[in-house]
Amino acid sequence: MKDLPLNAWLPTTKKEALLRGWDEMDVVLITGDAYVDHPAFGAAVMGRIFESMGLKVAIVAQPNWQDDLRDFKKFGAPKLFFGVTSGNMDSMVNKYTAGKRKRSTDAYTPGGATNFRPDYATSVYTQVLKKLYPQTPVVIGGIEASLRRVTHYDFWQDKLMPNILTTSGADMLIYGMGEQPIREMVKLLQRGVPFHSLKTIPQTAFLQERNEELSKNKKWKTRELSSHEVCLKDKKAYARNFAYIEIESNKQFAQRLTQVVGEKKLIINPPFQTMTEKEIDGSFDLPYTRLPHPKYKGRGSISAYEMIKFSLNTHRGCFGGCSFCTISAHQGKMIASRSQKSIMKELDAMTKMEDFKGHVSDIGGPSANMYQMKGIDQSICDRCAAPSCVHPKICENLDTSPAKMTELYQLVNAHPEVKKAYVSSGLRYDLMFDENSTHKKEDEAYVEQLITHHVSGRLKVAPEHTEDHVLEVMRKPSFRYFYTFKKKFEEISKAKKIKQEIIPYFISSHPGCRPEDMAALAAKTKELGYKLEQVQDFTPTPMTVATEIYYSGYHPYSLKKVHTAISLDDKKKQRSFFFWYKPENKKYIKNFLSSRKLDAIKEALFS
Repeated sequence: MKDLPLNAWLPTTKKEALLRGWDEMDVVLITGDAYVDHPAFGAAVMGRIFESMGLKVAIVAQPNWQDDLRDFKKFGAPKLFFGVTSGNMDSMVNKYTAGKRKRSTDAYTPGGATNFRPDYATSVYTQVLKKLYPQTPVVIGGIEASLRRVTHYDFWQDKLMPNILTTSGADMLIYGMGEQPIREMVKLLQRGVPFHSLKTIPQTAFLQERNEELSKNKKWKTRELSSHEVCLKDKKAYARNFAYIEIESNKQFAQRLTQVVGEKKLIINPPFQTMTEKEIDGSFDLPYTRLPHPKYKGRGSISAYEMIKFSLNTHRGCFGGCSFCTISAHQGKMIASRSQKSIMKELDAMTKMEDFKGHVSDIGGPSANMYQMKGIDQSICDRCAAPSCVHPKICENLDTSPAKMTELYQLVNAHPEVKKAYVSSGLRYDLMFDENSTHKKEDEAYVEQLITHHVSGRLKVAPEHTEDHVLEVMRKPSFRYFYTFKKKFEEISKAKKIKQEIIPYFISSHPGCRPEDMAALAAKTKELGYKLEQVQDFTPTPMTVATEIYYSGYHPYSLKKVHTAISLDDKKKQRSFFFWYKPENKKYIKNFLSSRKLDAIKEALFS
């Protein structure tokens, strides 16, 4: 892999396009991330899909939006459309902390430089393109577009924003994982269907005139959401909108959603069904170089790439439904798992990379131990709209056997070029210790395989909190599961004479959490011997239950009020409980505990 020709990558300049004999593009992709030709980077995946369908495609990575706009002009107008994404993250989450301070590095830019993408990148890039090429369609996608597809709360401006089609001026939005709608769109365009007629592709959204008749589809029913203008005036109506959106997002056969915004109407077509194994394998098996584009040589490493370059993504989707998480809203609730053959093929390619040293950094997905898990009776899943398959309890129709994961881990370990393979993605320990499990032997075998062979010294898990009423709002399992997992982890580690530890991850200021709850968390984690490291203050991001509660004050499903820390001062105070042992926090915490007569916790922390 040392001497790959430049045209092994998709072209990023006119000169590179000419190396392929291309003088005009069918599609030009604009992305806020550096171009890394790897299946973990959305622009690379979309580009390789277009290429596989016979299209001429170029990638413009991190264009300069502040000069004469030459980056946007270098390929001219493509024959079909521009595709725009902010990158693998929402650009505001990428650039700002929960305290609204600018981050010091950008993990998706060489050298960590922070000045290579604008705020609200999807909208900024699209507005530039519509000014330069008003007649050329612009299709937006990726997580920023996906999770801003309806009226949403924007934490950084502290206000409700209309859908991103309205703010950006784009012609179409693809939400969720883009492979299925992109393939359908390209097939129709190749047949000669005009772009403006593409109104019934699943998993797409667009604007039309308010009184224009909806395109007909006999299989689809339609639900109208409260208008953007109503949402601005009525927080309860806004919160209720989210419940409908989440319910339809979690269905295999969903309704079409509409929402009036000004003189326009937003149309959100239902999603595709979960990708089949053949479909997801087809996406991962495309001819990626697995490397950053050579133009970045000498500019420093791309840390997001360094983190995943020797990792194996086994599946997409998450049925956890956590209130603060956007994964199921973007990737889907149902698990789309790759075949062992596809994963092992990728492992073979990885081991041939010149700097591979025998260590696989991760075998996992959004939740590592959901690989190959699905409904026992799919027809029951097809009728289900629950946001979580494991909360408030594990669904009886969910096959949670970890046997196929154990087998995969053993296969990876047995590869002659692999010295050690770790599991670094998040884990659901409630799946491992389900009291009602019908496959306890398989559960035990998985836990032993995981703890014995796949921990890099420190295993990160995410209880998120210790108090059950907060965990209930989070849609997370009781903290008692953490005690069970920690005990088993230490027993196996001791028996195998392996020195390793669990690093728990917690969130402060989540809706439903009060300072008293943070005090209880501090006492319980101290009792377990922790001085916490992996902590985060809750950051409201579009399209999560927790964000809707934060803005509206109401739970979207019950419409009951939920206490939430809103001010930066209140959030800072909650966060201080993580670090109760630091001198600068002790006075406030002691005074608070005394004022609330929480003497037992005060004694536990400071005696």
